[in-house]
Amino acid sequence: MADQKEYSYNTGRIATFVIVDYVLFALTLLVSAGIGVFYAIKDRNVKTTKSYLLAGGKMSVWPAALSLVASFMSAITLLGTPAEVYNFDTMFMDMTMAYIVAMFLAAHVYMPILYRLELTSVYEYLEKRFCKGIRLLGSVVYCTMMIMYMSIVLFGPSLALNAVTGFSLWGAVVTVGAVCTFYTSLGGMKAVMWTDSFQTLMMIAGLLVVLIKGSMEVGGFSNAWEIASQNGRIKFGEASFDPRVRHTVWGFIIGGGILWTSIYGTNQAQAQRMFSLPSVKKAQIAIWLNFPCLLIILYLCGLIGVVMYAFYSKCDPITFGLITASDQMVPLFVMDTLSHLPGIPGMFLASIFSGTLSSVATGMNSISAVILQDFLRPFCLKDMSEKMATLVSRLLAVFLGMLCLVTTYGASKLGGILQAALALYGCLSAPMLGVFTLGMLFPWSNKWGAYSGTLSSIAIMTWISVSHYESKIKPPMSPISVEQCNWNLTLENSLGQYSLANQTEEYVYPTGLDGLYSLSYLWYNVIAVLIVIIVGLIVSFITGFQDPKQVDPKLICPIFDILCPCLPQKIKEKLHFGVQHENKYDTKDPETNEPILLSNNPKPE
Repeated sequence: MADQKEYSYNTGRIATFVIVDYVLFALTLLVSAGIGVFYAIKDRNVKTTKSYLLAGGKMSVWPAALSLVASFMSAITLLGTPAEVYNFDTMFMDMTMAYIVAMFLAAHVYMPILYRLELTSVYEYLEKRFCKGIRLLGSVVYCTMMIMYMSIVLFGPSLALNAVTGFSLWGAVVTVGAVCTFYTSLGGMKAVMWTDSFQTLMMIAGLLVVLIKGSMEVGGFSNAWEIASQNGRIKFGEASFDPRVRHTVWGFIIGGGILWTSIYGTNQAQAQRMFSLPSVKKAQIAIWLNFPCLLIILYLCGLIGVVMYAFYSKCDPITFGLITASDQMVPLFVMDTLSHLPGIPGMFLASIFSGTLSSVATGMNSISAVILQDFLRPFCLKDMSEKMATLVSRLLAVFLGMLCLVTTYGASKLGGILQAALALYGCLSAPMLGVFTLGMLFPWSNKWGAYSGTLSSIAIMTWISVSHYESKIKPPMSPISVEQCNWNLTLENSLGQYSLANQTEEYVYPTGLDGLYSLSYLWYNVIAVLIVIIVGLIVSFITGFQDPKQVDPKLICPIFDILCPCLPQKIKEKLHFGVQHENKYDTKDPETNEPILLSNNPKPE
């Protein structure tokens, strides 16, 4: 690494954006806005909510797959994952195992049931399976969760980039929020999915540029890998069964698998993308096509973290005082390695905010669908025409855009954006996966079990999350050093040749309640789902369990048929536990060859 160059740890100054950078950023926003205008004009004569919210059910597989990637691979991932590798190690890249579990469960367990019911809001399932109250509970939890999530996604990256590049904080928040609102309200789901596709390509391009140039600055990627390895950053396959260990193989397979299943299997935002495709088979293909794209972004982010550590291995920017939070590491690295190439930092800024645009637009579109289908149509506007419903959906998108801007302040209080977002899903998204699982896999469960299980899970997980935050318990970090920082440039720290080698001492995990509060965030999801299922089944049996023969088989997943397809038919029927799956289908669609569900419940024996 050529320390003679004017890097921030040599000069004490961080380079700022130039005009060309702002121009490239603006062009990205204009392209996204232009897609919204295009589809608003193209579909100006279409006045149905199916066209606006579900793209008419005629989208092709590739845009859907790329949109699935962009929806939750936001700026949180692009900024948080490299910082995770810098602060800890490369174990986060083992999230691959979680993706595999989630893709299988989403594509073959959850999504087919929801798709074949011809829903707009996934929470309609909960009314069909349990009651209207459970549907409304799920809708309220989802809207709350997504508004919080959009705030994190919008404010977190804006704050990090403002601190490092000088890019206006509220200028970024307002501009990006306004553009999202504009193209989402105008173009609907088609605009969202096609802009997601464009933004996914932007993210990958930006990450590639940073990885390649960063590797050049540290003498090649192999050299960066060697430096990271010598300092404890290269680590894979940790197989500890201790749930307090931040990242383990079991944590990813079980906890991470449940986390991403809650996103791909029962999340309204992803389900809408599935419902926009013409058949279950194509929806399943889209889910699996999205998998390699997820891996590309995960691995690029992880490898950037390796290179970034090699670059700052002798001068930690936070200890040196250049930045104040890990979320600012990637923008600082970009400015150190790319600022001498006008326009390239702006391209990276555009790729970061491409992730923000896609996630916020996803939230607006999906919440609009939930509010329309679960609250307005059943209660306020029962006789609303399709034209009026489409107009209301557009107005809801505008309202949600403004609400997102108002709630961004709270996001600044949540700490590191990666863990804040993932912990949020542990508290709210995983209980929702739990109640869908209770309904689909346990035909004995009833509405009282669903109520008690869901509310208990949310309450307990909120208690654990808040207690963890208040306890200030932090997982052990990998060692850092500041021995080559230019301390002559700052008067705030006179430690000189200071090294944090003491961090290599063996970490002692807390016990008792502190041990519970120190659980890895990945296991939050496991606990949340188990609480829903266990409490839900206990209460269901106490209050009078549902007779499986009376349950509509369209609402139950024959899980053993999927996991053990080679079992003899007689054994499969016994493992249906009385649910009349053999009476579920009447015929097949001649065009798609998909089974057509019976319109009425089967008659009990």
